[in-house]
Order: sequence, then structure tokens, then C-alpha cells
Amino acid sequence: MTDIRLRRSVLYMPGSNLRALEKAKTLPADALILDLEDAVSMEEKDLAREQVCAAVKGGGYGHRELIIRVNAPQTPWGEKDLRKAIEAKPDAILMPKVSSPAVLESIADHLEALDAPESIAIWAMIETPAAILNIKDIAKARRDRRTRLTCFVLGTNDLAKDTWAQLVKGRVPMLPWLMFTLAAARSEGLTILDGVWNDIGDPEGCREECRQARDLGFDGKTLIHPNQVEPANTSFAPTEEEVRRARLVIEAFDKEENAKRAAIKVEGRMYERQHIGMATRAVVWSEAIAERDAASRG
Repeated sequence: MTDIRLRRSVLYMPGSNLRALEKAKTLPADALILDLEDAVSMEEKDLAREQVCAAVKGGGYGHRELIIRVNAPQTPWGEKDLRKAIEAKPDAILMPKVSSPAVLESIADHLEALDAPESIAIWAMIETPAAILNIKDIAKARRDRRTRLTCFVLGTNDLAKDTWAQLVKGRVPMLPWLMFTLAAARSEGLTILDGVWNDIGDPEGCREECRQARDLGFDGKTLIHPNQVEPANTSFAPTEEEVRRARLVIEAFDKEENAKRAAIKVEGRMYERQHIGMATRAVVWSEAIAERDAASRG
């Protein structure tokens, strides 16, 4: 089995909607964010918490990675959300409004005090101007194993709200922030997921933005509707042509006559040895996706 965690499609599911939590067991998403925060009204916070934690404990989600997004600790629901989420033992807990390393340090203290299982990772929402300005230091928090930080999730709607940037096609106003955050994540070995596409009636627009995110270097995209899963899964998968060419590059550098060469030509294009890593990644991802598809069918 290929040892890689796919996060092409990461679907938010409102914790207050029991039918949605059940339906999520049948969707081809790589991961599910069971939401206690933005998707849940104040009146339904307690209900959502109980339903989400029961769903995670109950299982039945197969290969899908399960993440609980809690409310921020300073809210009336945050402390209880965190405690109950830890008891449910999801794969990760998604913390909103992580604007400085101090937030992660505080969460680490809570995790220790609550004796949280080591298997629970922490994901951080990057959704404020302060987070963008502090992003290098937030990423460096990964170096402290107590924080359990493994993933950044872009909150582009909140960024737009706080900066007045327009959510236009191509996202030109946001590209500097997206790339700065991505560079910080990559420098510390973090996974990074793009923000959501809001127009659920435009799956092709979603596909276009997924392709952009993939070209920018993101691992996957967060989603708000099941009809966005297929565009994300397809867009973040290497194409057959990319995999074919990647295999050719790997095979060419493996040949004895090329053992000492720094660069070679394959099908009219020059490749340096650094391209072996990129080619290997395409092949490994394609194999992981094939295995996931086979498991889903089986």
C-alpha cells in the first residue's frame, strides 16, 4: 500500500445536520471537516457538538480522514468543543483564527492538560491579516512537537472580509497571500489546503479554481458541497500524460549510461536530476489514488 495521505478534496459538513453527517459516509471525499464553527448557528452549537462527536466515535467513514473544526477557545463554546473533540478522537482538530504562534502554544497546553491522544493532529485556519503577517512564525511552531501542527487551511472568505479584497476569478488580489502562506508551509513540511469556492451552482468554476490551486502548489481544496468533490479529486490528480512522462524521466535517469549525468533529454525536453523528485511524486500520487479508488470499489 502506498504510504501517502490524500487530501485533494476536504469537505466541510455542518455538525448540526445529522443527515449530512450520515451522507458523508458515502461521498468520495478524501477528508471531512465536521464543523462546529461557521456552519452552525449559535442556537445549535450544543446539538452540533453532540452529533459530531457521536459520529466520529461511531465510525463508518471508511478511508476518509475525520477532522473536527471547533470554535475558538475564547468563545462560549470553545473549551467544551475542544474537550469533547479530544474524547471523540478524530484524526485532527481544526483550530480557527490562528493568528500567531501563541495560539498554538496555548492549544498545546490544553492538549497536555486534557491528556489528548498523540494520534490527534492540529490543523490551523489561516484567515486573518495578522496570520498572513505572522505566517513564518506560525509555520515554525511545527518545530515544537507539543503543538502537533501538521496542516494549514486557508480561510479565504474571512481574509476577504477583513481586508476588503474582492473574491474575483483568478484571485489576483489574494495571490501574494496565498503564495506567501504556501512558502511558509512548505518550508516547515506542512500540508496546505486552499480555501473554498462559494458558488455551489458553478462546478466548472470550482474546477477552474481547483486547477489554479494545484498549479500554485496546494495539496488540495476545502469544499462546501458534494458536487465539488469530483472537480477537486480530478484537478489534484496527475494526468495520464504527466504520469507517463514522469515514468520515462525516472527510467532514463536509472539507465547505467546516465548514472553520472546531471541533465538528460527525454522526448525533446531537458531534465535535471532535481526533476526526479517531481516525477516520483507524480507516480506515487497516481498509485495512491488508484489504490484509494480500488478500495472504494471493493
